[in-house]
Amino acid sequence: MKLITCNANRLLATEIADHLDCALTDADIKTFSDNEIFVRINENVRGEDVFVIQSTSRPANDNLMELLITIDALRRASTSRITAVIPYYGYARQDRKTDGRTPISAKLVANLISTSGADRVLTMDLHAGQIQGFFDIPTDNMVALPVMVDDITRRNDVSKPMVVSPDVGGVVRARSFAKRIGADLAIVDKRRPEAGVSEVMNIIGDVSGRKCILVDDICDSGGTLCNAAIALKEQGATAVSAYITHGVLSNHAIKRIEKSVMDELVICNTIQPSEEELASKKLRILSVAPLLGEAIRRIANNESVSKLFD
Repeated sequence: MKLITCNANRLLATEIADHLDCALTDADIKTFSDNEIFVRINENVRGEDVFVIQSTSRPANDNLMELLITIDALRRASTSRITAVIPYYGYARQDRKTDGRTPISAKLVANLISTSGADRVLTMDLHAGQIQGFFDIPTDNMVALPVMVDDITRRNDVSKPMVVSPDVGGVVRARSFAKRIGADLAIVDKRRPEAGVSEVMNIIGDVSGRKCILVDDICDSGGTLCNAAIALKEQGATAVSAYITHGVLSNHAIKRIEKSVMDELVICNTIQPSEEELASKKLRILSVAPLLGEAIRRIANNESVSKLFD
């Protein structure tokens, strides 16, 4: 087994390698002066089972091209199998036609990954589960739920919890979370008049006197979470925290969260955190390296990945 990382999230890749007690394969991944990407694998990988670790986070296009070119380099080096490990799958929110003459970019990216030479994909908390069907190669969609539930259980500082879905689309995820920690469920009735803008219309469920935990897969600008936190506090919630898998955190999201009534935002390290995020007093980061590392080990040994979540 060989592990190779591109440049999007080297910290997570290093943690995964440490968990597996396996050194990262030496590779040069650099950019020429005209922004073309160049990849050279500096070790023999012929006949090897190779895992390429790369989130397609910001800058999404550069990181995606790094992944595709690395896979192509490995395919031409005669590896036996290439698994694209994509902790955060960019373009996942473009999973359907939302209007006339618009693309389904999540499907296009899936095609590019397959065409580049990947034999399978390992990812985490896809924005929509059906994106697995966009791939014509085996795809494992991990969930960060065990990591989050373990964190809550370990800290044991939430009494009378109420798990809250920030929108109707996330109810299945929130219900599964609530079941794991033995909590009730509430739903935020949200409207999105345009991309990147959300309005809270109503809270479905009695949150008065409860400590609320918002659960979602992506936090981008932070507007949805901040607005939901205000609405929950107005309905009598005593505390509001949020557990999010992918901290995209764009467009001054950290400043917005720092000023919000939310008590804490907990994210996973599927996207490498910036210095601003690490310095935030309201932000805490959980590592998914052990979970991804165990999944990689099971794939390499042809063992069941789904049993991790039984």
